Amino acid sequence: GRERSREPQSIMSEIQDLWDKGFKEITLLGQNVDSYLWYGGGLKKDFENATEMQKATAVDFDQLLEMVAVGFPKMRVRFSTSNPQDMHESVLHVIAKHPNICKHIHLPVQSGSNRILKEMNRLHSREEYMTLIDKIRTIIPDAAISQDMIAGFPTETEEDHQDTLSLMEYVKYNFGYMYSYSERPGTLAGRKMEDDVPEETKARRLQEIVDLQQKHAWFRSEEFIGKTVEVLVEKVSKKSTEEFSGRNSQSITVVFPKENYKIGDFVNVKINSCTSGTLKGEAVGYSEMN
Repeated sequence: GRERSREPQSIMSEIQDLWDKGFKEITLLGQNVDSYLWYGGGLKKDFENATEMQKATAVDFDQLLEMVAVGFPKMRVRFSTSNPQDMHESVLHVIAKHPNICKHIHLPVQSGSNRILKEMNRLHSREEYMTLIDKIRTIIPDAAISQDMIAGFPTETEEDHQDTLSLMEYVKYNFGYMYSYSERPGTLAGRKMEDDVPEETKARRLQEIVDLQQKHAWFRSEEFIGKTVEVLVEKVSKKSTEEFSGRNSQSITVVFPKENYKIGDFVNVKINSCTSGTLKGEAVGYSEMN
């Protein structure tokens, strides 16, 4: 059905309830959070017919994000998912301004080829996506960016695939979710397009995407070495009962010796080594979020 936006006060009330119960992190979740718009309950497409008062008091996503960050300064705030064509610069400035908003943006692109993006009915071009990446890097220099990528979409050529790899080289994502195309009943592609890329070609292209992402994940992880990051302790590490595991603002897993800290603490951890998906370090004290 149509996108619907929840009343902001009900969102704030729910967060207050979670805060009272001891939760330390929330995620504002939507199929497309950037198209959030509350003006009294109507659909976004009808906003132009709203009254002047409704327009004047409307709340869009950057305002909602600011309300949450200011209302709950000790609560860590994440959001997902953004659509490139709807992500406004104003949201980036709100993220940059508030330390409790996580510096991670999941920005699905699916393909680096303009031709395939059009076939997918995506409402942005490769160039527009790259411009948005440049804005994120400028406004939030320490932001992590993650991707969704599909290999072997119907009609995808080797050149289209190379366009995807070159876009990945441009962005160097921190991590991503990568799949080979399979028909989904009811989608436009499922109805109108023949699944014409051979399975072995899809598998090879997907492997090339995964291998390149692995290389970039290492590159991005190594950037953290020597830095101190804030970690929300989530659990005991799978590999050692002597270590805690949590995530930093960029949504990267961090592992460090337990000492006297406990689950639910915000701890500053100095990073001294890494793998492609995990940072390792030593706690240097509580963060200001406690």
